Amino acid sequence: MTNSDPNMLVWLTIGTAALVTYALRIGGLLLADKFPKTGKFKQFMGALPGTILLSLIVPAAVAAGPIGWVATFFTGICSLKTGNVFLSMVVGIVIVAVGRLYGS
Repeated sequence: MTNSDPNMLVWLTIGTAALVTYALRIGGLLLADKFPKTGKFKQFMGALPGTILLSLIVPAAVAAGPIGWVATFFTGICSLKTGNVFLSMVVGIVIVAVGRLYGS
């Protein structure tokens, strides 16, 4: 592939990524009926969205430093108290913006 057109390689990569993504989605739908609906597997699957969310949030909060920790904490508290995801996001964004504005 050393003499290939670079544009062709880009399109091939995009097409392959799309095929793999949709194959995984279809595979999940086809296999969903085969998994147990009770017991430890159900508990594991119930906890999975939260763990994925934490794996996305924690590195960003750590990288942002103390203001990120504060914003994450208050965003979580707001979400638990109000159940309003949009309001919680606004709280977090405002805390980070004010913290950056005043030099944290």
